[in-house]
Amino acid sequence: MLSLVTTLIASEVERVRAPERASEEAATAFLRAVLRREIGDRDHLVARGKELGTDASNGASVVVVRAHPRNPTEDDWRRRLLAVAGRGARSIAPGAITAPSDQDAGTLLVLVPDADGDTARRVSSAILRELESGLAGFVFAIGRSRRVEDPRDLQRAGDEAMLSANVAEDEPEAELAFEATGTYQLLLPYMSDPAELKRFYNDTVRPLVSYDEQYETDLLGTLATFLDCDANVNATAARLITHRHTVR
Repeated sequence: MLSLVTTLIASEVERVRAPERASEEAATAFLRAVLRREIGDRDHLVARGKELGTDASNGASVVVVRAHPRNPTEDDWRRRLLAVAGRGARSIAPGAITAPSDQDAGTLLVLVPDADGDTARRVSSAILRELESGLAGFVFAIGRSRRVEDPRDLQRAGDEAMLSANVAEDEPEAELAFEATGTYQLLLPYMSDPAELKRFYNDTVRPLVSYDEQYETDLLGTLATFLDCDANVNATAARLITHRHTVR
């Protein structure tokens, strides 16, 4: 009897949660398609968003949320991360869509309808507050894009938010807007286009690698040390135990 009752309860829970899961899957598929620029028609994009309860017709932004546990944990914290971050986003923007990244379940993507240009800022702050109170024992990095007027530009907004989150992981503050990333913005074209990144590598780093392979030198190591020393020639020379003119 106990086994029968348990099975009936489990079946009822699954039945009740089925629409919720279907809605989550639809929202995730939509958000990923938008950020990959797979929906080229603006009206179609807006219409699909409205079916899911979000309206990007008057502008939108993207927020990227990343969490890392301070200590190893076995529970399904990524599911809790999605729920807590989604609650924080919807407390400010009811039409916000939150979905896990397809590359890292510990990274969330948030599409924020942003008609006034300030909603995304308030959303990211609300998410951080919710995470700090509802997900103890974790460190967070939140990146925020600029607002785009045309929802077809949300792919670029997603790249901006991802870059901001990457930079935020090395900053004292957990929350960072794209405008505050400074010279890191120069990396955006290469981050969003792998072919462009490969061209950049071939034009800059590859000649050093080829020279090192041919002559058994370590120009690439010298460059890495130079960058680690904040482009200070004397500090580089001291660390490599060589003359500064050799480094130059």
